[in-house]
Amino acid sequence: MAYKAPEGKGYADVAAHFRTLIKSGELAPGDSLPSVAEIRDQFGVAAKTVSRALAVLKGEGLVTSRGALGTIVEKSPIVITGADRLTRMEKNGLRYAPGETSSGHRVMQRSVYDPEVCAALDLEPGDEAVIRIRVFRQDDKPTSVGISIYPPHTVASVPELADDVRMVKQFDKLYTERTGRAVVKGQRTAQARQATPDELNALEIDAPVHSAVAVVVTTVTFHDDEQALGYWEDVYAPGARVPINE
Repeated sequence: MAYKAPEGKGYADVAAHFRTLIKSGELAPGDSLPSVAEIRDQFGVAAKTVSRALAVLKGEGLVTSRGALGTIVEKSPIVITGADRLTRMEKNGLRYAPGETSSGHRVMQRSVYDPEVCAALDLEPGDEAVIRIRVFRQDDKPTSVGISIYPPHTVASVPELADDVRMVKQFDKLYTERTGRAVVKGQRTAQARQATPDELNALEIDAPVHSAVAVVVTTVTFHDDEQALGYWEDVYAPGARVPINE
């Protein structure tokens, strides 16, 4: 497979190029990277630069050396969900990475009382919203729980959000098509906190009763030019490696 790469770059640029291909799923576990000579030609760099780039990728657990087979893509330890999934789909249309699936899909309409969610979506405590939940899995092992919450005005434009089925198209694309208003992704933030019993169950973590299990949680709010449209929360299993910057 041929990969188009910019020329005259440093080792960090070479590593970033292949990291992007791996994260997007264009290079799947077991695929071979081009040879050192081929990478040299693609980027116009020295062999030492290529070696440093490959060492970076090996240190991140993304590739490994397999003798005569060359450099092989490993099963990625990086979990790509939530807003990062939107970025990947925009790049190559892939909803899931190789070996990735999802389960436990649920859609419900509930009153919202969480202060952070109410503030993000400009809701009063007790206002109703549509909540969508699913568990992402890698090789059938849970890696994260994705929760998305939509206020009534978003659901009015994208009624599919309230249907208890998988969306065939991302909500932001449907919203823009129907309203003509662009959807903007806000700043994603991350924090560590104790997992709830429901989250432990979804992530299939068998912890002693009343024990504290720490999880990383990322949140992001989507807006148009007038109002908040959706609030996404991803809860990652202990040990998951989460990319914060794209």
